[in-house]
This record gives sequence, structure tokens and C-alpha cells, in this order.
Amino acid sequence: MSSEIFSAPASLSHRPLDAASHPAAAPGPAAGTGPVLWACTGLRHAVPGAEEPLFGGMDLCIAPGATLLRGGDGRGKTTLLRIMAGQLHPRQGRIDATARDVFWIDPRSDGAEGGGPEPQQTPEDWWAAQAARRPGWSADALAAHVRGFGLAEHAGKRMEQLSTGTRRKVLLAAGLASGAALVLVDEPVAGLDRASIAYLRQCLRDVVAAASTSASPAGGTAVVVAHYDTLGDVPWTQRVDLGD
Repeated sequence: MSSEIFSAPASLSHRPLDAASHPAAAPGPAAGTGPVLWACTGLRHAVPGAEEPLFGGMDLCIAPGATLLRGGDGRGKTTLLRIMAGQLHPRQGRIDATARDVFWIDPRSDGAEGGGPEPQQTPEDWWAAQAARRPGWSADALAAHVRGFGLAEHAGKRMEQLSTGTRRKVLLAAGLASGAALVLVDEPVAGLDRASIAYLRQCLRDVVAAASTSASPAGGTAVVVAHYDTLGDVPWTQRVDLGD
């Protein structure tokens, strides 16, 4: 577990965190009670040139289950995901991270620069590369998600040949099969068809159910979704409202 304090020298510790006792444990009505995979206390961050900060002292903890970061455009959803992924350092605050494997690919990024597939790469080749570098990767889970998202006919095509929605589904299938402790998903339904949205909702319900029944003290999977609404009937473990 690592701890970082920004606007002060960084510190490291190896103290186990628990969602019931961490000071940032109650950001929403259904916050988890399991081990904390990521947490922040007093998080402050502002976009250069902005009059108001995006976060003015946020306390938040992420435990196994499904967390929704809900907010309108420009409210900091993607910024918060990037901070969770370690891509962006906040201006101030303490961050505790226990998740050693994080899946984050900005769907707006261009190819491998953002960790995603190259334009000339096929989904099946990129998935194989992900499997080789992720110890928790599940081939069975990937096969299920390929079926669920209707990706079988696209797996051998180049990424540059695929629609925006299909490219998003390639990333979603990888994230859900990655076995990462922390899976970060930004605006997941952009370009998706109704059947794929319904399948994604079912996947999120499964994540919530797995977290609520897991007896493992070592942790589980936390999926953090940034979106402008609640995605229908998903029983989120936690909802974080960033405003409209």
C-alpha cells in the first residue's frame, strides 16, 4: 500500500485500510465496507486558468464493487479517473492506494500513447498482449464479454476499421477481463447499441453482487465508472455526485 501527500514531501506506509474506518469512507449512501483499494483525503485540484477548483477538499474511498462518478461536462470526472490511475497528480491532498494493478485507458487517446491498441492492431492481438502482461487476466471472462458485446465478427479487424462504439467495447471487454483490482471506465456507453448497454449494466450488477458476497479479506475488484447519469437500474455500491 502506498501513501502520497501532495504539497508536502511524499510518504510511504504499509498500513492496511478498511472502508469502515478510513476517514474518507462515506462519500455516498452505499459506500462499501470492505478493504479500500484507493482513497483520498482533502483532495484539491484545479485546471490551470480556471476560476473555481474541480475538487475543493474531496474525501473519497473506493472499495470493491461498482462506483459511479456522476457529473456533467467539465465537472472533473475524467480528471478524477486520471488521478486514480496515477497519471495526474493533484495540487494538494493525501492519496492511499493499495491496488497494485489498475486498468485505465482513456478512450479518447490515440493508440498506444494512451495504453490502448494501435490503429493497425486487431482487437484479438491487443487482447493477447494484455493477457501476457496482466497476471489476473481471464480468457474465459474475455470470451464471455466478446459474446456479450457482440465482438466476435470484429476481433480480426484493424482498430481503424471499427466504429467508435465497437472500439469502446474492445476496451470494455479488456477491462472486465483484466483481473485488475481497480478498473477505471470513462463514459462507457458512447456509441454503444442498446444490447451492449444492457450487457454492460448486467456486468456492473455482477460486480456489485460479487463484492457483496465475497468473503476474501484481501480485496476484490472495484469498477469505477464516470458518466453523466446513473445508467438505469445499476445498483451502484457507491455514487459520487460531482454536480452538473
